[in-house]
Amino acid sequence: MTPRVRKFVGMIAILAFMAVYVIVVSTIGDYVPDHWLAQLVYYGLSGTLWGVPLFPLIRWMNREG
Repeated sequence: MTPRVRKFVGMIAILAFMAVYVIVVSTIGDYVPDHWLAQLVYYGLSGTLWGVPLFPLIRWMNREG
């Protein structure tokens, strides 16, 4: 697979993952207590941890040859 095709496939996978991730996080967010600290922790972690599952995909996309 050429690097250009690999990056295109990776981009589509990232967009699909992010769409599902946003839906899941916002759905679960409806059940987070209304306390400001609980929401800060939940949305802070959710907004930061989205990249962790994407690290292997990004590494694969940028692989040479």
